[in-house]
Amino acid sequence: MRPISNTRRLSAAAGIASLLVATLAPAAEACTGIFLKATDGTAVHARTLEFAVELDSDVIVVPRGFARSGDTPDGKPGLQWTTKYASVGANGAGLPYIFDGLNEKGLAVGLFYFPGTVGYMPYTAADAARTLAPWQIGSWLLETVASVDEARTAVANIVAPAVVLKAWGFAPPVHYIVHDAAGKSIVIEYLGGKLTVSDNPLGVITNSPSFDWHMTNLRNYLNFSIYNAPPVMLGKVKLEPTGQGSGMLGMPGDFTPPSRFVRAVAFSQSILPSTTGGEAVLEAFHILNNFDIPKGSARDEKKDAHGNVVADYTLWTSANDLKAKRFYIRTHANSQIRSIDLMKMNLDAKDIAKFSIKGPEVIKPLTP
Repeated sequence: MRPISNTRRLSAAAGIASLLVATLAPAAEACTGIFLKATDGTAVHARTLEFAVELDSDVIVVPRGFARSGDTPDGKPGLQWTTKYASVGANGAGLPYIFDGLNEKGLAVGLFYFPGTVGYMPYTAADAARTLAPWQIGSWLLETVASVDEARTAVANIVAPAVVLKAWGFAPPVHYIVHDAAGKSIVIEYLGGKLTVSDNPLGVITNSPSFDWHMTNLRNYLNFSIYNAPPVMLGKVKLEPTGQGSGMLGMPGDFTPPSRFVRAVAFSQSILPSTTGGEAVLEAFHILNNFDIPKGSARDEKKDAHGNVVADYTLWTSANDLKAKRFYIRTHANSQIRSIDLMKMNLDAKDIAKFSIKGPEVIKPLTP
């Protein structure tokens, strides 16, 4: 464990800048988020994160009482705040902001790519004191609010314009999912320059189009059932299912956001309930195995300027236990699930702590 320094975070972000700019960052369009609730009341938010290049992610712990400053399109200082609640989660690009994680009150926030649909808010210099960059909104919520209801109220008071992340050369297009320990869930989106907050009773999110489109699209799959289809008689011929799963025959299996949304709803709604939070976390990882993208399975036809194949793959998969306040993660390079118990950390530390998730798979030999 070590604190994040400005020098390390800037050099890390710059290190991947050329790769992101070279590919024009068309990737990260395949993230999938789900929500489970155990019978003991534990709420669990889990997700995959996909990108076409390594994002230099670590797990970070942000303490209480930490001074923050938002970014604006014109370089003026943005919203100023001091963290009220400690939080833990995974960052990206070496930034001191959480892309997915939870806080000490059991609030979870995830950022999901939203290309071609996002429409950030207009900005004037007079808005600077209320402005946050897209990649800062998730951490700001974790650090200042304790529930979904508070998040809904708070986000209505900020300005969220298209702020260019200098290391990348563009404004990351994202939307957000927010869950709390009571089981409430909302999706925050910026559409046509305006804030949209939607209740999310199923707790599922993917990418574009907008959340309401995905919910409407579910109506195309009313024939799905968790139960096997019954036999059908054609005259004297009896046709029976060829095997298990016939109730969900025809479920879309590709990696597009609409198809993943449908599958995520089907799996998260059909599983047998877990008894404890720990069991629900493991069940969430099992569900998200179905959304793991191998390198090369989702790629652009053209190569980038350096001759590299541009292909999304699953960099990491994480889960948040909102009752125990534990963050879990596994990576593309190492499928071992690792965790941090936020409540066992020093929540009043002086700086952000960073934990590396890099390293290869550890294979345990069974040979005597």
